[in-house]
Amino acid sequence: MHPEIFTIPFTGLTVKSYGLLMVIGFITAIYIIRRLSSKITPDPQLITNAALYSLIAGVVGARLFFVVHYFDRFKDDLHSVFAIWDGGLELLGGVLLAIAVIAVYLRYHKLPIRKYLDILAIGLMAALLFGRIGCFFSGCCYGRPTDSPLAVCFPYGSHVFHNQINPDLERNRPEPYIELPDEFFGYVGKDGMLYTGLKPKEQLTPEQLELVTTGPYRCLPVHPTQLYSSLNAAVICLILFLFWRRAQVAQQEPRVNRFLTAPGTAFSLMFILYGFTRFFIEFMRDDNPFEANGLTISQNISIGLVIFGVIMLIGFTKYNLIASKPNKSD
Repeated sequence: MHPEIFTIPFTGLTVKSYGLLMVIGFITAIYIIRRLSSKITPDPQLITNAALYSLIAGVVGARLFFVVHYFDRFKDDLHSVFAIWDGGLELLGGVLLAIAVIAVYLRYHKLPIRKYLDILAIGLMAALLFGRIGCFFSGCCYGRPTDSPLAVCFPYGSHVFHNQINPDLERNRPEPYIELPDEFFGYVGKDGMLYTGLKPKEQLTPEQLELVTTGPYRCLPVHPTQLYSSLNAAVICLILFLFWRRAQVAQQEPRVNRFLTAPGTAFSLMFILYGFTRFFIEFMRDDNPFEANGLTISQNISIGLVIFGVIMLIGFTKYNLIASKPNKSD
């Protein structure tokens, strides 16, 4: 786990791995979107502008979604809502707001919305691929303990470790996974104040350090759900690209089967595929609380995404069939 890549000299500011991977994902998405839209856009700069707006909307949406989801953490200090550098983004909220902003932007510039949304879907999945790797480095969005050979161990003091040494009533877990002795709690901070929380790693004795790194109090192995999600995004990205390519071929070759080639198909499939897979990945995660219907908020949203995607897919397909029929009055 490497939440911070390096510290900028003379500033004390650190470059976060999550933020860096988000930027890499954003640049990748811009490249893909510009490349695929080169034949249908009158001005490539319009696509770049749309991508920049989507980045801003994505950050705002991701933060807003997190704040609403975990409002109890902010209600006593509303100024901390804006402290994005301290962490706290949820990708799903960012994606939804980014899509809404781009749809408005495309409509304003009178561009073919459905065709651009298909390309946008491919770019979004590519960005998500890198974003989830950032989650892995940050240690968030973690999985449940498992004996799977794919399991990974996070270090002492990580989000996973804190989760495992405490009960989690919001996930119906009244007992911690690890019964950590009292000697690991309580310390004097750099400010001279006494704190009751988990001791910083540098304040552990060599014996204590051994107990939490290789001994009985080591963090339990968990599903690397961040990497599962990254791989899932890569697969969905490839599937959407293949559907998009098939649609391009169908436009040029009348003999090609036109089933699921209507503009907007790839965009609709993104909601269906992501919603379906995210629903089941949530069963392997251990961070989100159970809420409505005994499911996490992400699972409930995933169900809505699948339904929304199916409705769009049917609507776009029917619209395309109607539009492609010859006008009898001609």
